[in-house]
Order: sequence, then C-alpha cells, then structure tokens
Amino acid sequence: MQIETRLSDQLSRYLDLAVSETKATAANMANIDTPGYRTQGFDFDAEMRKALKASDTEKELPLHIRAVDGLVSRPDGNNVSMDREGLKMAEAQLKFKTGVALMRLENQRVMDAIHADK
Repeated sequence: MQIETRLSDQLSRYLDLAVSETKATAANMANIDTPGYRTQGFDFDAEMRKALKASDTEKELPLHIRAVDGLVSRPDGNNVSMDREGLKMAEAQLKFKTGVALMRLENQRVMDAIHADK
C-alpha cells in the first residue's frame, strides 16, 4: 500500500534531484582525463523550485544541465577538478541522506495518523 502526501511527493522530487546531482558529478569525475571536457552541472535550488511549482501531473521534468562557467581549464581544455567534484559528491550524498530521513519521518507521521483511530 502506498499513501502519498503532498510532502512525500515533494520529498520524492528532492530525492530525484539529489540522485541526478550524484550522476552528474560522477560523470564529471569519469571524464577528468578527457581532453576538452567541460564540467557539467545544474542549479539544484532552481530545479527544486521548478519541481515544487509543477503540477502533480508533471512527474518528470527535464533538467537544465549545462557547462559550469568560471572554472580553471588545464592546457588540454578540461576543467574538471577532482577536489571540487569530491565536495559536490559529498553534498549530493548529504542531500540524499537528509531526504531519506525526512521521507521516513513523513511515512511514520502517516502511519501514526492511521493507527491513531484504532
């Protein structure tokens, strides 16, 4: 049985974005030795605001992944920094863990409400 609330739907979107951020960061790390590769990313906060404004029928929204500007490039044109990407990965993992913890609390709140009537 799956019971969805407005908050659980929003948390689901938050978790999806955290996973997308992890994937983008992993792709950057995988391309650290690719000549000319430009670091890719997206504005997590802007994408979350867009997801929160979307109607319930718009479950999957396209991400606006773009090259990250302002990073120092090596002579081969690659601008991936393993230090930066390591920090981005840690941030994405923290966002995901936080989202999971909040989802658990929301599920417990719903279950408590169901069992309160018994």
